[in-house]
Amino acid sequence: MAGRLQGKTTLITAAGAGIGRATAIAFANEGATVYATDVNDKLFAGYPKLPGLHTVKLNVLDDAAVKKMIGELPPLQALFNCAGYVHNGTILDCTDDQWNFAFNLNVRAMFVAAKAAIPKMVAHHEKTGALASIINIASVASSIKGLPNRFVYGASKAAVIGLTKAIAADFVMKGIRCNAVCPGTVDTPSLQDRINAFPDPVEARKMFIARQPMGRLARAEEIAPIVVFLASDESAFATGNAYAIDGGMTI
Repeated sequence: MAGRLQGKTTLITAAGAGIGRATAIAFANEGATVYATDVNDKLFAGYPKLPGLHTVKLNVLDDAAVKKMIGELPPLQALFNCAGYVHNGTILDCTDDQWNFAFNLNVRAMFVAAKAAIPKMVAHHEKTGALASIINIASVASSIKGLPNRFVYGASKAAVIGLTKAIAADFVMKGIRCNAVCPGTVDTPSLQDRINAFPDPVEARKMFIARQPMGRLARAEEIAPIVVFLASDESAFATGNAYAIDGGMTI
């Protein structure tokens, strides 16, 4: 039986680990041709060998490299902008460099990738009727919910939701949908790095778990299915939404 993404050309950023990796594997298992990218190509060493799954080194902060890659690929039917970084601290802790880095990686990289992909998506739609989907990784720490010590992260992820809705509004009649996925706390290597930075990592992990009403962290494999859904034709009537998948944080 054909997968839900059979015949679709897709690109995923930050696919070396965590949500990006889980989604790349899920896309491939659903029949997509997947270009899984990451700035750290060493992370691809443990990738499964799946038909249609290609791993590519890509720094999403390098505008020219992003534009070149998207320009050389066939028109995308799904673009998953998954790259991001979480800074800790309040507005009083945030430096200019942290602000600039957060907005460059968490927001501007999505702007560059989407702007490069959309003209080819539109042209392909006009020629063939094919639909395309852009999925952006946001967070419940955004315009959805304020979390302590997530000042610049929350501000940048709120911008992602705004970016998502603006793209959706502009291209709703041109065959392009755009949605955001807003996870709660997900047990990924990047979260473990943040936990390890605490004086007591064991207590830090308990703290992260305590803010999840389900009493546990999400697994990356629990986030990937909603990205698959948004990339597939099953979600053909869904655009401009911010989907919280947060274990009850926003109940």
